[in-house]
Amino acid sequence: MAPIRVTEYNFEQRHQLRMVMISKEIKSIAFKKQQITKEFKKGDEVEVASQEYGFIGSYYKATIVSSTGANHYRVNYNTLLTDDKSAPLEEIVTAAEVRPVPPDQHEIISENNFRLYDMVDVYANDGWWFGFISEKVGQEYYVYFPTTGDNIAYPSDVLRFHQEWSNGKWIFLPRQGRIFNLH
Repeated sequence: MAPIRVTEYNFEQRHQLRMVMISKEIKSIAFKKQQITKEFKKGDEVEVASQEYGFIGSYYKATIVSSTGANHYRVNYNTLLTDDKSAPLEEIVTAAEVRPVPPDQHEIISENNFRLYDMVDVYANDGWWFGFISEKVGQEYYVYFPTTGDNIAYPSDVLRFHQEWSNGKWIFLPRQGRIFNLH
């Protein structure tokens, strides 16, 4: 009988493995289309998931201007401007790119500090970007964005737990990590 080989991983190896696994999960979520489970009407506040290369995994707050036929909406972005910066950007998007605005999380966040590997959205560059916490240094959380490969530090006030719109309701993704050591 052959001996059983046991492989021991140090923290850094385990950390890299977790980062790869979570990155794959986030990419699969970011690249899929939203379920169309809700019809929006003029004036509804929504988030639009960008499907543009370099922006996949980001969400931008917008207002529905009108329905433009089968599974399309004209939206007016709250934070994105036209090229000449003279007016809010307006464009036609597919219904699969649109979801309701997630509920406010301030109470949830204050009660449940972020943990290593938690999937979060970061408010930066006029939108919410989907990533996960890869490290904490001082009061800042490093967030890794699998769709861009960036790992950037942010204060907690620009973070929210990532949620997915599924079957007509908001779903919190399972917490991935562990509590940071406080030393």
